[in-house]
Formats: sequence, C-alpha cells, structure tokens
Amino acid sequence: MMRRTRGCAAVLALGACLGTATPARAGYLEDAGWGTLTVLTNVVYMPAKITYAVLGGLTGGFAFALTGGDLKTAETVWVTSMGGTYVVTPRMLQGEDSITFAGTPGGDADTGTTADGGTPQGLHEQSLGSGTEPPG
Repeated sequence: MMRRTRGCAAVLALGACLGTATPARAGYLEDAGWGTLTVLTNVVYMPAKITYAVLGGLTGGFAFALTGGDLKTAETVWVTSMGGTYVVTPRMLQGEDSITFAGTPGGDADTGTTADGGTPQGLHEQSLGSGTEPPG
C-alpha cells in the first residue's frame, strides 16, 4: 500500500511539473531556420552591397577629382555608398535590428550628431555584435 501511494505521488508530481513547464525560447529547429534564411539572404545581399560600395568609392574619387579637390562632395558620396550594413543577421530578419543599405552623410542614423554634439566626419564603424556600439 505504501509503495502504491509513493508511486501515485511521484506520477502526480511529474505530471504537474510537465504540465506547467513552458519553453523559455524557440527550439533549435527554429534557430536553424533563421540561420539558413540569413545565409541565403547574405548570398544575395553581400555581393550587392559590396558592389555598391566599390562603385561608390570610385564615384567619390571621380567627384573629388572633378570638383577640384572638394572633399565634402566626395565624402558625401563615400559615406552614403560605403556606410550601412554589410552583413544581415537573424535579428535583422526578425525585425529586431534595422538594415541600412546606404550610410547617412552628415550624421549618425539615429541622432544626426556625434556623442559630443558635433558634426561627424568620415565613415563610422558599425558593431556586428549584440547590438551595442563599441566605445569611442
């Protein structure tokens, strides 16, 4: 009788634990799906972005030469064409992070200014990590 009571209590406890358990996050199959979609997206996106950046670099060079050395004009072309996102991540495909094909001349994409309130000069690094910007 005692053995039977313990067995029933164990089965009830196990059933209660399994009945209330909820997964904390998506399973590995969903992660694999997002990873596969990311790779397939980058197969098309990265060559297009690199081609755009190279052509923009050449165009900026021509703009610099044809304007008599006007660096501001050339830099606008360079920042626009060479800035932006080069690698698409799963977070970008899920809508958690933004994808920026072209850079934003004259300022940060979010605020339009640098951390010290001034106007930024040149190209800016973009973090590929967890979405936090590197110090500097």
